Amino acid sequence: MTSNAAPAPIHVVFALLPGSLALDWAGPAEALRMANQVLQAQGQPARFVLHFVSPTPEAATSVGITLTGLAPLPAQLPAPAWVVLVGMPGPTIGVENNETRTLLHWLRSLRLANGRLELVTVCAGALLAAHAGLLAGRRATTHHQHLDELAQVEPRCDVVANRVFVADGPLHSSAGVTTGIDLLLYRIAGTCGPAVAAQVAQTMVVALRRGPDDPELSPFLHHRNHLHAALHRVQDAVAQQPQADWNVPAMAAVAHTSPRHLTRLFLEHAGIAPLQYLRRIRLATAEAALHTGSSVTQAAALAGFGSDTQLRRAWHQFGRSGTPSRGVRQSR
Repeated sequence: MTSNAAPAPIHVVFALLPGSLALDWAGPAEALRMANQVLQAQGQPARFVLHFVSPTPEAATSVGITLTGLAPLPAQLPAPAWVVLVGMPGPTIGVENNETRTLLHWLRSLRLANGRLELVTVCAGALLAAHAGLLAGRRATTHHQHLDELAQVEPRCDVVANRVFVADGPLHSSAGVTTGIDLLLYRIAGTCGPAVAAQVAQTMVVALRRGPDDPELSPFLHHRNHLHAALHRVQDAVAQQPQADWNVPAMAAVAHTSPRHLTRLFLEHAGIAPLQYLRRIRLATAEAALHTGSSVTQAAALAGFGSDTQLRRAWHQFGRSGTPSRGVRQSR
């Protein structure tokens, strides 16, 4: 028997210290808030519950603004939960003060597990995780100015340089201030779907969203580095329901324009024809389905291709190697 119950909300716990870099936590928090907003606009429940905790009820940030009303470090965390650690200014991360010692003691009690308790580090937040012993045997990255420091603090960590972020099981680490937003967009895509993440990125006017190993643009953000509202509306509709019976007149109806004018808008602002864009989105949707274990037939249907053959044609048209089934297996 299948269940239509909504997935459990994810409790996202931002653990803040005095001097925490404001953009390290504010950017990711805003991305999560916007994801909730997108989901609710679609008639779905909010997925993320945000908590801001600290060893002290007040903490001055890196820009001098003092945060008040911070909750204490929780004795227990609900599942599923993400704990977010952020960086602080300075050439190194000191851990001698009482607040940091208290946070490290709390972190040492955490037991990371996929889908239950996961850790997200932004910038030099990885150093706090390393001091707490949470990076032993893990792959992680941090700001380029702290890479050597991270290797010294935790020699058992495989420190990865020149990456926007690194995903390793229940640990996700990002390289710098704004890459925390890239990382959270990646997590939103994995949790809520790439179309939701694309809408959040559009709202935040984030032109690029990179993956942990792939420097390319997300297919759901490709051709969206423009500010034409009607065109974004069409691209949102296609990304949300790629399996719908789309053609140029149907897209034009969403934009409230003529099919000929819509084609001009796509070419001028997005640099691609409408049906070509549709095929790219359908291919990206099919690839995501294949990565989660769907058969080629199931992936083709979910993405809106009329048959396996249409999916295979698109696969080769856009330069994918091998076949849909073999190509996905080889990329794992």
